[in-house]
Amino acid sequence: MSDRIDYPWAEAPEPGQPRAVAPGIEWVRLPLPMKLDHVNCWLLDEADGSVTVIDTGFASELTRGLWTQALRGRRVSRVIVTHHHPDHVGLAGWFQEQGAELWMSRVAWLMARMLHLDDQERPAPETVDFWRACGMDADILARRMDERPVNFADMLAPMPLGYRRLEEGATIAMGGRDWTVRLDGGHAPDHATFWCPHEDIVLGGDQLLPSISPNLGLYATEPDADPVGDWIAACERLMAFATPEQLVLPGHKLPYRGLPLRLRQLVDNHHGALDRLEAHLAEPRAAGDCFAPLFKRQIGGGEYGLALVEAAAHCRHLVHRGRATRERCNGAWLYRAL
Repeated sequence: MSDRIDYPWAEAPEPGQPRAVAPGIEWVRLPLPMKLDHVNCWLLDEADGSVTVIDTGFASELTRGLWTQALRGRRVSRVIVTHHHPDHVGLAGWFQEQGAELWMSRVAWLMARMLHLDDQERPAPETVDFWRACGMDADILARRMDERPVNFADMLAPMPLGYRRLEEGATIAMGGRDWTVRLDGGHAPDHATFWCPHEDIVLGGDQLLPSISPNLGLYATEPDADPVGDWIAACERLMAFATPEQLVLPGHKLPYRGLPLRLRQLVDNHHGALDRLEAHLAEPRAAGDCFAPLFKRQIGGGEYGLALVEAAAHCRHLVHRGRATRERCNGAWLYRAL
């Protein structure tokens, strides 16, 4: 099994219809209104008859209804959120209002609380300047400046004060098992994964996805960050804890086995993309001109924003690693390979 990825289930359950994947663990698939059209959430049975929920989906009437259906009257005593993105934390506050305790890493909780305050009718000036710096297509930029942006608050239920902090290396009890917490970055700061060494099960969130790589985006909130470097370091660190037998329960796509191979694929895929990008930067280019070597396919309108921030992150990584330079020209950063 060390040289392949194995999928125990060929298809996902219907939305809101739990499927048992291990004793006391159920898989709940919820819809998302985007190209990646679903998120995986997990239910763990507790000794007192309650359940622990891992991740929540967007805050919407549809998702609330599907949760009511999936829970079948069971009480949610705890919500554990892998990271701050709205498809994972969106309904955490809704569960809190019903008496559930919220567990997150400190950075994830602060990010969610902070971004919930952003309720903008038009993009912030810093965001517009960042888009220009990335070389956003002029027509798309003009259209976005005149539109209401997607606000985090649109997808997140209000979060009451109070949470319990997940910390690196801590052991927590869930579903009759002990789990070790690992915190890593790249896709999201202090993204939590949970490792059950006695039963070879891993709750992977978006850190351990099969078949796709999560978005590694650079944003106006931290324009000099290195999410690609953080991601590669996280994958390499987690290899020390990975075994081929572990059943990985990811935030999207299908559960799988073969984690050591998958982590190596994730690292190799980004190194390959960086090599192609470096060759592409023989001539100075903005991040918005670098989709072809990175993605090797046509980028549609619905994907443009995520593709732009990921291209910017890869360009910036080459600068961080001394493989490229950048110079501001007519508002955009132009990158050139060294």
